[in-house]
Amino acid sequence: MTQLVAKPPVRRSLPQGAARRAVGRNLTAYGFLCGALICFAFFSWYPMVREVILSFQENNFVDPPRWVGFDNFRSVIGDPAFRSAWINTAAFSGLALIVGYAVPFVLAVVLNELRHARAYLRFVVYLPVMLPPAVGVLLFKWFYDPGAGLFNQILNVFGIGPLSWLDSSSTALISLVLVSTWMNLGTGTLIYLAALQSIAGELYESAELDGAGLFRRVWHVTIPQTKLILLVMLLLQVVATMQVFIEPYLLTGGGPENATVTVAYLMYQYAFNFGDFGGGGALGLMLMVVLMVFSAIYLRVSRDNEGGR
Repeated sequence: MTQLVAKPPVRRSLPQGAARRAVGRNLTAYGFLCGALICFAFFSWYPMVREVILSFQENNFVDPPRWVGFDNFRSVIGDPAFRSAWINTAAFSGLALIVGYAVPFVLAVVLNELRHARAYLRFVVYLPVMLPPAVGVLLFKWFYDPGAGLFNQILNVFGIGPLSWLDSSSTALISLVLVSTWMNLGTGTLIYLAALQSIAGELYESAELDGAGLFRRVWHVTIPQTKLILLVMLLLQVVATMQVFIEPYLLTGGGPENATVTVAYLMYQYAFNFGDFGGGGALGLMLMVVLMVFSAIYLRVSRDNEGGR
């Protein structure tokens, strides 16, 4: 009986020119990857590690640093502005969720229902995102001007007296939320619009055949089909709004009466106004831990979604 012997696979070598091109492509790819890693290491990872070290030091970048353990944390927690900063940051995030989380979704639903001028309206909605943040904030500073500001001029048409938008502790924080919502409206709207356009049209057709109007279609079709992206955007917005800085820095300077002091702004004050980089590092580390919790939830949600596909 003849025994069959398996032949080893024949290794085919690439032509010399093809091998050289493959090596060149790989080197180019690894070159771009190394560039990205260097940028992340220099502008993201190194500052985070440096912040952790600073939070346990007494360091003014003039005298030699001195390790002080948890003294910076005790000093920061004992600051009367510490509690106000966390309350204002939480209030800003809450108001931003109420205003800035719902408005982009509603606007995306409206744009998705339109049949004409959709591309033009997308451009108009996204236009504020293309402006530098400082320009958008300073534009609203003129809108909020208690004298000739645009908002008070509009109120004057309806016979309503001028408001001290940024000078009153009752309206200053919500004024910052309106600025932030306007500047970031376009990004959220386009993300929601992309999610809406991925929904099968047969679902809407079935709902229309059942007599469902716009609100019932949104409640029974749109929201269930986009619940994952809604949750992801919720977590991302919390992470973004907890780091609010430019609005209080340029509009109110933390006032009036610390009504708009946020954790990020207080961290800036410790480091650059008081020269206490250790205290600023301690505040930054506390904020980083809180944001890491929300980031972990976001990664868990994303991973569960990928595993369920």
